[in-house]
Amino acid sequence: MKKIPLVDLKSMHSSIKQEIDVAIHDTIDNSAFIMGDRVKNFEAEFASFCGVHRAVATSSGTTALHLALLVSGVRPGDEVITVSHTFIATAEAVFHCGAVPVFVEIDPETYNMDPGSMEAAITPRTRAIIPVHLYGQCADMDPIMSIAGKHNLKVIEDCCQAHGASYNGRRVGGIGDLGCFSFFPGKNLGAFGDAGMITTNDENYAGKLGMMSNHGRTKKYLHEMIGYNYRMDALQAAILSTKLRHLEEWTDDRRRIARLYNEGLQGLPVGLPVEKFSHVYHLYVIQCDDRQALSDHLKERGIASGMHYPVPLHMQPCFKDLPVAGKGKLPVTEKVASRVLSLPMYPGMTETQQNHVMEAIREFYG
Repeated sequence: MKKIPLVDLKSMHSSIKQEIDVAIHDTIDNSAFIMGDRVKNFEAEFASFCGVHRAVATSSGTTALHLALLVSGVRPGDEVITVSHTFIATAEAVFHCGAVPVFVEIDPETYNMDPGSMEAAITPRTRAIIPVHLYGQCADMDPIMSIAGKHNLKVIEDCCQAHGASYNGRRVGGIGDLGCFSFFPGKNLGAFGDAGMITTNDENYAGKLGMMSNHGRTKKYLHEMIGYNYRMDALQAAILSTKLRHLEEWTDDRRRIARLYNEGLQGLPVGLPVEKFSHVYHLYVIQCDDRQALSDHLKERGIASGMHYPVPLHMQPCFKDLPVAGKGKLPVTEKVASRVLSLPMYPGMTETQQNHVMEAIREFYG
């Protein structure tokens, strides 16, 4: 059997290549490459998809987080509560504001923020909370929103891995004050490069974000504020708009693959995903005590796997001076980070491929 990758973008794109080609060529023919109707249309389409009033396109998920923090009033010296088991961009954006990330524990089953650990981390300097909807499952937002409301804190959802996930009937990106999405190529909705989006139901926020992402201007050569060059280019918007039409179908396929994994891996000494809320399976993540040996075993059989994120942020050298830093500070996070392993997951993955993965795992455990 051919090698099985962790993610197969090539096969996914081949099924819609003609649509993508038309979108790209139309953009080239119109010669409108920065902002313009392509970006405006995609903003409107994505806002509708998320069930929010407005969406503002950005150049990446990282810049989306940065702008969302700034528009929320986060300033140098403020504190922002988030989790350590995530990609560095979540905390990196806090640093870009001159603020301090304060890490709290995660739920050992969903890997998302543990609301029970939040309140003790709040100080007079706390300005915002960033729950991360990790691996495709929504964080437990009701208690998070309740605690935030009690302390007058802004909630910025990191939705970079959870396009289309929902919580009690509401899609991510429309639950907190702002939602931030990444369209990095490997995401459930991915560009052909970097791109991002901020969603909100606040028209005032949307207006400011539109200016901030485009050099602080309201029209050509008129700048109301000092802004950033955080714009999404029209080619990416055209590609994403085309792919958005297929996202529901791709999500259904991811869920089908997850169900087959859940059935086929029952009874093995591995922890399977626990779906407490709507899950779009950006990654299918198991837990095991001997993950390096299992990963090596899979690799020998032509099967890729991934370890997301083996060194938690509170143990990263660049964050060694934070209030919550160093080994032993977040034991649940550290245990999870040492045990999680991502299995191949992508739309179009065949049952034959998936059976090969599961047979290899069963073989490993004898």
